[in-house]
Amino acid sequence: MESLQSGSDVLFVLLGAILVLWMHAGFAFLEVGTVREKNQVNALSKIFADFGVSTLAYFFIGYQIAYGVDFYSSAAELNASNGYELVKFFFLLTFAAAIPAIISGGIAERARFYPQLFASFAIVALIYPFFEGIVWNGNFGIQDYIAEIGGAPFHDFAGSVVVHGVGGWIALGAVVLLGARTGRYSKNGVILSHPPSSIPFLALGAWILTVGWFGFNVMSAQAVEAVSGLVAMNSLMAMVGGLLAALFAGRNDPGFLHNGPLAGLVAVCAGSDIMHPLGSLATGAIAGGLFVLTFTLAQNRWRIDDVLGVWPLHGLCGAWGGIAAGIFGLEALGGMGGVTLTSQVLGTVAGVLYALVGGFLVYGIIKGAVGIRLTQEQEYNGADLTIHRISSTSKL
Repeated sequence: MESLQSGSDVLFVLLGAILVLWMHAGFAFLEVGTVREKNQVNALSKIFADFGVSTLAYFFIGYQIAYGVDFYSSAAELNASNGYELVKFFFLLTFAAAIPAIISGGIAERARFYPQLFASFAIVALIYPFFEGIVWNGNFGIQDYIAEIGGAPFHDFAGSVVVHGVGGWIALGAVVLLGARTGRYSKNGVILSHPPSSIPFLALGAWILTVGWFGFNVMSAQAVEAVSGLVAMNSLMAMVGGLLAALFAGRNDPGFLHNGPLAGLVAVCAGSDIMHPLGSLATGAIAGGLFVLTFTLAQNRWRIDDVLGVWPLHGLCGAWGGIAAGIFGLEALGGMGGVTLTSQVLGTVAGVLYALVGGFLVYGIIKGAVGIRLTQEQEYNGADLTIHRISSTSKL
């Protein structure tokens, strides 16, 4: 029976890892559909290359920082309990690798290829695991400190703040240091449009992410006996809330429509195991409206050229999700309890500040050392021809 239980857990977590790995294809196609045609090959190449670099960074450094576990034992020892620790690493790797995938969308169309790969390695090896270990492994006693002040530990079941918030706020630092795309804003205040190249590809990316997200959230239980239908239901309701809010707030814009469900899913990650479905619906709806509002302000008024809107989508909606868990997770609002708003605010603010400093630090060092931006001529020709020597529309 013990062997059957451990085997079931291995299969459960492995399926979750595969679903979240599939989400990386969603990140790729969402970016492919949003960037201009001359940058589509680069979008696909960045996401795949980032995953490879992230795997090495997490295997050799990051996972040990977060959980104190390394893989220098014999294969027989590593395969104890049907290799559960190995598939757990695989599952959590797909979360860690989502950080560079998120950043990729913000810095699209003008970032150099290899400096970005180096940044991905540094972030997954050093920046992300410290915060991950604090929240999910209790490192450094910070969760105990938050519980002492706020009455409960910081709760982030599937990573609204740990993954999405951290990724989005690191991306903000990268976008600011990189600067806007050439020709995006004119000196006289005119905002020049860079419309998406392919709404079908954008929609495909959004659908892949949406489907994979149920593995992201539900399989965060990491054991069959801990699986919860409530997490699935809450993910569904938040997705729908974000979708409909973005549809109406975005006035039928297909870009907003397809990013709306992602905003809802980002926000519900933290409290998906403790909220009532109605609370999840509200959380998702607020996230969908928040994404439309802040994306528009960032692009048009604040002139933050975040191509895919990853800071509003992951950074701001992730922060909202961390706080929302402390509201709709309360028993008074139909939740499971075990959280407090004070602790959720403390943990969320800590994650935001940590990621923002980390983003400016990593990209600031790389910018000063080797540069992070294509030249104006290279940007004009497009990243596809400049970096990869081929375009997405090459024909014989």
